[in-house]
Amino acid sequence: MHTVAVLALDGVIPFDLSTPVDAFGRARLPDGRAAYRVKVCAPAAEIDAGYFTLRAPWGLEVLADADTIILPGCADPAAAVSPEVIDILRRAAADGTRIASVCVGSFVLAATGLLDGLRATTHWLGTEDLARMYPRIDVDPDVLYVDNGQFLTSAGSAAGLDLCLHMIRRDYGSAVAADAARLSVMPLEREGGQAQFIVHDHPPAPAGATLEPLLRWMEENARRELTLADIAGRAGMSPRTVNRRFREQTGTTPLQWLHRARIRQAQHLLETTAHPVDRIAAQVGFGSPTAFRDRFKRQVGTSPHAYRRAFRGTRP
Repeated sequence: MHTVAVLALDGVIPFDLSTPVDAFGRARLPDGRAAYRVKVCAPAAEIDAGYFTLRAPWGLEVLADADTIILPGCADPAAAVSPEVIDILRRAAADGTRIASVCVGSFVLAATGLLDGLRATTHWLGTEDLARMYPRIDVDPDVLYVDNGQFLTSAGSAAGLDLCLHMIRRDYGSAVAADAARLSVMPLEREGGQAQFIVHDHPPAPAGATLEPLLRWMEENARRELTLADIAGRAGMSPRTVNRRFREQTGTTPLQWLHRARIRQAQHLLETTAHPVDRIAAQVGFGSPTAFRDRFKRQVGTSPHAYRRAFRGTRP
C-alpha cells in the first residue's frame, strides 16, 4: 500500500496538516480498500501547533519508508529548518520519494535545495519572500499548484486539497480522485493554473447557481454542435444576457465552458477506454479530430496520446 508521511514541525498550521491526512486517509479504491496508509510524524514528542499541542504517533524514521512525504506550512515560514530534517528529506529524495508541500510548507522544501532550478508556488503572501530567500527557484504566484514530477508545491491552504486530489488522480485515476473530492465536499475543478488536471465525470456547477440546470443540460448534450444561440434559447435569455450570467457564475463564457466540459469527458474516456482518439473526439462533440487535438493540447498541456500513456498506466 502507498504510504503517505505527513511531517509536523513546530508551528505547524493545523489546516495544512489536516488537509492531506483527510484527503489521503479517506481515499478508497473501487473495491472499497483504503488507497493509502497515512502516518503523521514529528521530530519531537510534542509539537506546538498554535492553539494546541500535537503528539504525533511516529518519529522521523517513517520518512525513510514513505512513498510520499507531505510538508505542511508553519506559522513562521522563514524559521530555520533543522539540519536533521533537511538531511532526511534529501536522502528520501535521493531514493525517489515524492515530496509535496502545502501552502508555505514550500519554504521547508526550498530549504533542502531540492527545488533549485524548478518552478514552484506558495501562498500569495509568501511568493516574494520565497523568491528573495531562494533565488534559484522559479516562483510562480499565479497557479494553484505546480507538479514537477517528484517535487510538488501548492499555493494557499485550500489549494493543498487541489494538490492532494491531483496526486490521488496521478496514483489511481480520475474515478478514485472524484470520489475523494466528493468526500471532502470539494469542487472537482477550480479556475486557475493547473486545476484542469483534476478530472471528473461531471463538470461542477456552483451550488445554488441559477445556471445549474443549464450547465447540466450542456454537459449532457456536449457532443451536439451547440451554438451560443442554442444555449441562450435553452436558457430563455438573449445571447448577451447568458454571456453575462456565465461570467458572473462560472468565470468564463458559455462556449469556453462547453469546450472544457468536452475535454474533461475526453480525459475520462482516454483513461478508462481503449477507444481511438478520433472516435473520442467525435464522442465528446468535436467535428474535427485536428480541432480536438489542438484544443486538448491548449487546455491540458499535452497530446491525447501522451495523456493516455501517462494516466492509463497509473490505474490499479
